[in-house]
Amino acid sequence: MEDNNHNSTSTSAMSSASELPEPDVQILTSGGVRIPAHSSILAMVSPVLDNIMERPVKHGSSERVIPILGVPCDAVSAFIKYLYDSMCTEEQMEKYGIHLLVLSHVYLVPQLKQQCSRGVSQRLTVENVVDVLQLARLCDAPDLYLKCLKQVTARFKAVEQTEGWKFMQEHDPWLELHILRFMDEAESRKKRRWRQRKEQRLYLQLSDGLECLEHICREGCTTVGPYDVETAKKPSPCDKYATCQGVQMLIKHLVLCKRRASGVGCCRCNRMWQLLRLHSSICDHPDSCRVPLCRQFKWKAQQKMGEDAKWKLLVKKVCSAKAMSSLSLPKRKREEELKETMGRTANALKTFRLY
Repeated sequence: MEDNNHNSTSTSAMSSASELPEPDVQILTSGGVRIPAHSSILAMVSPVLDNIMERPVKHGSSERVIPILGVPCDAVSAFIKYLYDSMCTEEQMEKYGIHLLVLSHVYLVPQLKQQCSRGVSQRLTVENVVDVLQLARLCDAPDLYLKCLKQVTARFKAVEQTEGWKFMQEHDPWLELHILRFMDEAESRKKRRWRQRKEQRLYLQLSDGLECLEHICREGCTTVGPYDVETAKKPSPCDKYATCQGVQMLIKHLVLCKRRASGVGCCRCNRMWQLLRLHSSICDHPDSCRVPLCRQFKWKAQQKMGEDAKWKLLVKKVCSAKAMSSLSLPKRKREEELKETMGRTANALKTFRLY
């Protein structure tokens, strides 16, 4: 009865090839079942089967038999069916995806191998991920192998309790070491990305702060502005008012700071000093610039034969963030107060008017 079932499966697999001659090769499965097939079809799809069929038939044997052992009979039947019509159903992938992956690797059927890699990766669980990982390494399936590594990393506590992990620890310690190294590198990459995002946000804040400083010194904004802008004509709050308000508050602090008046200065005054210096390092038109001390900082930098390396790197990063900001479409959240850059100077007070 079992022979008849597999013969009917093979017949349905060859329905699209009804004009072909009688099958001239038998596929022998682990259960002793023989599946009839056409050598021309098998040789056209699989170079390994082509080499097998080119071997001379043993003396006294009138039929050619190719054994495909070690996997369920139904998996072999699904494999032969794929060689005929290049189709694999979801039900077959669900039941025999791992077996089909092995067969596609052994008999060099790359299309089926890619399909099985995708199908098996979509069906990974905590219980089978270690086994599939080992299989993906043996079958040279890099996409599936990487997907398994990421799955193990994401759910390591649960995977560590499975029988597959314990078996791997006892019989394949090198693979365990590779997994732990991958996890360590993934954590390092995560921290590095987080640090880069944090730095990028800071550079964007500095870029916004510079724009607000220029805006305040050129036309004024709400409560702070230059002397030649009349109070009645001061503009309404700008688009970056959250940041601009923080700069205005620091300017007001610079006016009223008692420590600055005594010549000592505080951290807020020093931030204003650094912001003015940063603007001067970026400004391309110091002669016509309305930001205080722009020309003085330029001259001082030239006298010192340029800026130090760390300051140059900061200027470069802020310029890059400014360029990206001009191209970005979505609005970013603004901080109410800048955490970096600003400074002190008494001469800067003369260029501001507090409304």
